[in-house]
Amino acid sequence: MLNTCFKRLLTALLLLLCSLTATAATVELSLDEALVMFYQRNLDLIAAQYNVDQARADELVAAAIPNPTLGVQIAEISNKPNMGSVAKGCNPDASVSCGPAEYFSFSQLIEVAGKRGLRMETSAFATQAAESDFRDAVRIFSNLVSDSYYDLLLMQKNRWLADEIVQHYQQISQANRLRLKTGDISEADYLRVKMEASRAESDLDNAEAALEQAQAKLLMVLRWPDKTARLVAKEQWPALQDIGQQAEQDQLILTALQKRPDLLGDKQRADQADKALELARRLKYPDVTVNAGYARDPSNNALNSFFVGVNVPVPLFYQYQGESDKAAVTLNQNRLAAEQTELTIRNEVVTALANWHSADKILQRFRQGLLQEAQTVRNSAELAYSRGATSVLDFIEAQRSYKNIMRDYYAAQINHTNAYYDLAKTLAVDLYAGNKPAATP
Repeated sequence: MLNTCFKRLLTALLLLLCSLTATAATVELSLDEALVMFYQRNLDLIAAQYNVDQARADELVAAAIPNPTLGVQIAEISNKPNMGSVAKGCNPDASVSCGPAEYFSFSQLIEVAGKRGLRMETSAFATQAAESDFRDAVRIFSNLVSDSYYDLLLMQKNRWLADEIVQHYQQISQANRLRLKTGDISEADYLRVKMEASRAESDLDNAEAALEQAQAKLLMVLRWPDKTARLVAKEQWPALQDIGQQAEQDQLILTALQKRPDLLGDKQRADQADKALELARRLKYPDVTVNAGYARDPSNNALNSFFVGVNVPVPLFYQYQGESDKAAVTLNQNRLAAEQTELTIRNEVVTALANWHSADKILQRFRQGLLQEAQTVRNSAELAYSRGATSVLDFIEAQRSYKNIMRDYYAAQINHTNAYYDLAKTLAVDLYAGNKPAATP
């Protein structure tokens, strides 16, 4: 008896442990939570942040002033240097050594023609471009997270609908068994409804598979540590703001051209290339190296002396034409990239605005009575079928229409939300201010 009680207790504990484990593996997630995790884990954003850090380090390098050079030279080295020298600073005794000569020098490179200033401006534009690239990466990848999140939510709603229809058919099938026994319906009608119930179960299996795929996609996007976790998206809809949905198309295009960080980054790279071209053209102006020093030479009549000098490279054979040509090509490429980005933005604004208007109209059509009508038709057909006032084909058609309408409605909800986020992304409107990272040092 004691062993039996112990086995039952152990079994109960194991079941409880399994239940807790299953519960722990299911994570309910909001869009804000998904975004925060994404910003912390996404490798592309981390790489973009490193690019900003590297550009800032390059900016420090570009502003650096060349270090001076200190030199020490010992000349006239021998066993007994300058013996018997007649110089003033030397003992004329032939057996006395005056010692070697010593030279101490200082040299400093002086950049001319404003090269350092141009180099600093060039690196500053590079840093600004890297920061714009980082903001653009946040803009694009934030939208990727919202797309994956609402795709999961759509699969959840489709799965819920499929399960609701399966349960509904189970109730109807139970009622039809009784009606079949009493002769209220024919066996053919009973089998038709049963076949529809089987089809509903197949739809449920497909919905569960699609749900698992959407969960796996979001797990991959978020780089979730537990790949076996089951993510559940909360039914969270954005509070629609005025981001220009009702504005004219030309006005939205102008707004996007002013705010888009990808276009700004391309323009900054063009400005960087323009400064780099000017710097390359000024390389033909040689920099000056100033030398100064002190010499102590016992063999010289002037024992202690000072010297100054200037070194200037002569651009006689090579005048840096290759650097200038390469910088000019880079400038033209960056200007062309900016023009291509501008054309892309114009096309994206037109497409996003058209998708928004279409999605908004479709959703409003559902909310203005289409859902209620589908529910009414379904209930009426079911009531008429239960009383024998309509055929089984009309009943099945009403059920199918209800299922299709609900699926289309869920898709319209998600499409409406995605169109809103896509329009905001296209216009560079910040909807994630409370969650997104900043390009800080």
